[in-house]
Amino acid sequence: MLALLCACNSVKPIHVSNFEQGFRSKTLEDVLRLDRRSRLVDIGAYNLMPNHFHLLLRESTAGGITSFMRKFGTAYTMYFNIRYKRTGVLFEGTFKAKHVGTGSYFERVFNYIHANHAELYEPEWKKGVIRNRTQVKKKLAQYRYSSLSDYCGSARPESLIVNKGAILQLLETPPRLDELLDDARTFARYDDDL
Repeated sequence: MLALLCACNSVKPIHVSNFEQGFRSKTLEDVLRLDRRSRLVDIGAYNLMPNHFHLLLRESTAGGITSFMRKFGTAYTMYFNIRYKRTGVLFEGTFKAKHVGTGSYFERVFNYIHANHAELYEPEWKKGVIRNRTQVKKKLAQYRYSSLSDYCGSARPESLIVNKGAILQLLETPPRLDELLDDARTFARYDDDL
């Protein structure tokens, strides 16, 4: 999915033949080096969970979000079906989208996306049950399938997936791990649609 976040984010069509036997012959770093000057969207945040994912996107071209999500969903479904020798749809229905303006709501969505994988370590975190806050914060920052470490950690190849500059302009304060869980938990209580 990390490779597809990058490969599908182009106005140019992609085809498995572009990758010589598919993604298996390419490393994630190879895919991240693809020319992406004509992006469909700016990816501001992502969190890939075992059974769902969250993306914070801003259109770079008209209809970019729909085009990106169509390419991304189709490509991942094809990959998954080939890998697990299955057929048919993978996702139930179309993707859910919600307009997120700027300001405090934007910051809360940003934090919620980045804290969402806390449920892997503390299933009741949204209810305020966190047994070892230090350990959860450490695991949040180390989770490879979230863009949180791109904002709060050291540089890594996956940092090329997000347009960090565009997002930091919209945040009143840069993300801080100390406030992330509290802010995201508060938001989760008021917005069950995420």
